[in-house]
Amino acid sequence: MAARSEVWDRAAQAYARQEHLERQAVCRALAYLAPGTEERLLDVATGTGVVLRELAGRPGRPAQAVGLDGSEEMLARIGPLPVGWRTVLGDATALAFDAASFDIATAVYLLQVLEPHERSAALHELHRVVRPGGRLAVVTTWSPRPALRAVLAALARAAPASLIGLRPHDPRADLAASGWRLERVAILRGGYPSLVALARRG
Repeated sequence: MAARSEVWDRAAQAYARQEHLERQAVCRALAYLAPGTEERLLDVATGTGVVLRELAGRPGRPAQAVGLDGSEEMLARIGPLPVGWRTVLGDATALAFDAASFDIATAVYLLQVLEPHERSAALHELHRVVRPGGRLAVVTTWSPRPALRAVLAALARAAPASLIGLRPHDPRADLAASGWRLERVAILRGGYPSLVALARRG
């Protein structure tokens, strides 16, 4: 994972230029998640803080939130956060939190950049640190159109250091295999072609 962290460190400066392409999916994920003021949130692969900033500007935001990322440079660009919120450097496949530490979690544009065994590890770790009955919102790059998925996959293969995030992935089978119960799914075409899923820990 260290080599990948270096890739994201190099990408951090330019990452903000594409954040607007993520916003529609982020907003849908948060609408599905519907965080409560007393809930504890974990945002895995928080990057430059798109999810945290969107949520911080809303009334009734969670009193506690943690944004985790493997890139120090990404975290350095998040800026000020509400009192009670913090960021941590960490690995999504080996979360340094106790079991059932959080009520809700997000993993936005993370799973498609991971290899299958890493996706499984990350989702199992999220299942561990989210309490029973807690909720997880996931966003991945994906399209129901096979031709578009092929184009996205080709771009990701051609420039893995900069376009790996375009690699399409449907996370529904992964969620089920990791013990998550799927509750809602949306396919979005604005911004990045995306799949937004809400799942609950059984």
